[in-house]
Amino acid sequence: KLLVLLRDGRKLLGLLRSFDQFANVVLEGACERVIVGNLYCDIPLGLYVIRGENVVLIGELDLEKEELPSHMTAVSAAEIKRAQKAEREATDLKGSMRKRMEFLDFD
Repeated sequence: KLLVLLRDGRKLLGLLRSFDQFANVVLEGACERVIVGNLYCDIPLGLYVIRGENVVLIGELDLEKEELPSHMTAVSAAEIKRAQKAEREATDLKGSMRKRMEFLDFD
């Protein structure tokens, strides 16, 4: 079982079925793990082919160990999308406030 971190920040989990010299990877039973704060959701993808140029990191997961800390809560895909949107809006607001403060030059 592998965890694959992609260039766009997505995290994919699945069983390694094939790979080549370019780091192209085929995952069986793949899912995208989305984590927002203490919430997470595994979105099933099925058989998934990943082009090697998008791979940042590949790591083997131990099947015997628990993958996530106990404080993490599994939620539905709809709930995780809402949490992602709220997090994105908060980040955008923080960035706009920083720009305003820089404009006012409070040094």
